[in-house]
Amino acid sequence: MTPRQQADRRAGFLFLAPALVALGALTAYPGVWVLWLSFQHRIPVFNVSRFAGWSHFGFLADDPRFWNAVSVTAIFTVVSVALELGLGLAVAVALRRQQSGRRIALSLLLLAWALPSVVVARLFEWLYHPSAGLVNFLLGVLGARPLNWLGDPGLALPALILADVWRTMPFVALLCYARLLTIPAELYEAAQVDGAGRLAMFGRITLPLLRPILLIVLLFRTLDALRAFDLMFVLTGGGPAGATETLTVYAYRSLFQNLQLGFGSAVAVVVFALVMAVAWGYLRVLRREGLTS
Repeated sequence: MTPRQQADRRAGFLFLAPALVALGALTAYPGVWVLWLSFQHRIPVFNVSRFAGWSHFGFLADDPRFWNAVSVTAIFTVVSVALELGLGLAVAVALRRQQSGRRIALSLLLLAWALPSVVVARLFEWLYHPSAGLVNFLLGVLGARPLNWLGDPGLALPALILADVWRTMPFVALLCYARLLTIPAELYEAAQVDGAGRLAMFGRITLPLLRPILLIVLLFRTLDALRAFDLMFVLTGGGPAGATETLTVYAYRSLFQNLQLGFGSAVAVVVFALVMAVAWGYLRVLRREGLTS
């Protein structure tokens, strides 16, 4: 390495130093602190503070409430992400073919995506209201009986998933639409000359060229869904009867409502490990696709 290269390397580390210090203070230090707390019995209300070892994690392995939270998290993630990908792709293709009103449609998509999660939760809370909500009003017009969307354990999670799909589907649609705009029209024209129909062109041209962006969207949306908290906390608080209690809600309740800092930290560590494992798996797929180095 030449002296000039060494000097450039030192300058690069110098410029990175403030960001690394901030990252360490805001991310690494709290992460290490939570990991340390997960091995402690720490309940400030009763002045309890002692080493617990692996006891919290052993308790979680046999805790029905924890496995219910794992199940709810898995169902919420798989169903919501699948619906968002399917509907987002359909909306993007429809926008690409739309000749008029495209700007209005894009503005509405951006508006839905830009709304804060708490605002969306309050919006759907009004829509799902048992007596005055728009959803039950429309059911009454159709002759059906009103439903307690957020109070029925069988309906609360589907209602929550629909709210999440409405909020985040525009994100998928906008990214897919931006990729569709870069596909040359000559590819479709050549396929039409060869006698290919719309379904064949979608399967042989559109989907393969959208595959990289779909994988990236799948990564971001899966990680977001695994860590989702605000929507279910505002809408249902994890109820009724734990029907919408995800791992993040379980961790919050343990940490801040029950003040079991050690046990809540153990749940948070499990969530972190789950997210990291999923991210590692996705990154391996992306690397295999040549999307990361």
